[in-house]
Amino acid sequence: MNPVITLITDYGCRDHYVGAVKGVILGLAPEARIVDITHEIEPHQITPAAFLLRQIWSWFPPGTIHLVVVDPGVGGKRRIIVGRYDGRYLVAPDNGLISFVHRELVCEALHTVRDHRPSTVEPSATFHGRDIMGPVAADLALGAQPREFGPATDEPVLLEIEDRAQAVDHGLHGRVLYVDHFGTMVTNVRQEQLAELGDRPGRCEVRVNDTPIGAIHKTFSDVAMDEPVALLGSSGFLEIAINQGRAIDRFGPAERVHVDVHRQ
Repeated sequence: MNPVITLITDYGCRDHYVGAVKGVILGLAPEARIVDITHEIEPHQITPAAFLLRQIWSWFPPGTIHLVVVDPGVGGKRRIIVGRYDGRYLVAPDNGLISFVHRELVCEALHTVRDHRPSTVEPSATFHGRDIMGPVAADLALGAQPREFGPATDEPVLLEIEDRAQAVDHGLHGRVLYVDHFGTMVTNVRQEQLAELGDRPGRCEVRVNDTPIGAIHKTFSDVAMDEPVALLGSSGFLEIAINQGRAIDRFGPAERVHVDVHRQ
């Protein structure tokens, strides 16, 4: 079976960057199948890329190589890491992109990249996706193992972010982790945390900041058009949406939004 390499970047699709990374990979591992997850991460935004990586991780078959390049520290002191979790591989800058995967899955190998096959005679200081990480992903596709690229590490950089809602006397207190293409806000209130409330989730009241938006529903059309709705999304997190609208436009930037689930 031809190896699969997925790509998550903040490169956008206007410039040559994505194409150059793909060209390097295919030049070294021509049988690889490259799958674009997204190149529309907002520039330098590590948290949404880390969240997306975890959401797609297990949907790909064992042996898949996930290459993630959101790298505001490129050329500086940050490391590049290569790892294996749950039979799948990761290549990324060591800046927190691994956070959700590392916290939720069993780490089978994690190494700092010291030895690699460069795509050019002298790797660029500003394009490690093409010159270092792309070749590492290609070599993994050809059968290399993480230990071949450098020393083991057990101290990756992890984001200082609460990836689970906080349990409080009145229920759960959460925050937004991600805003999707539809403007829906994905919170860190997890399905299993709501389940721990027993039969109470149906009697919960969800608030965004100080604005009550009602109980938890099953789908968008449970409320009228242009009305806010709280529901459990397909990834198992509580989401805040507007039926055929954009919650982020209604409630403001994600970093200022908090979600409270109150027992009635």
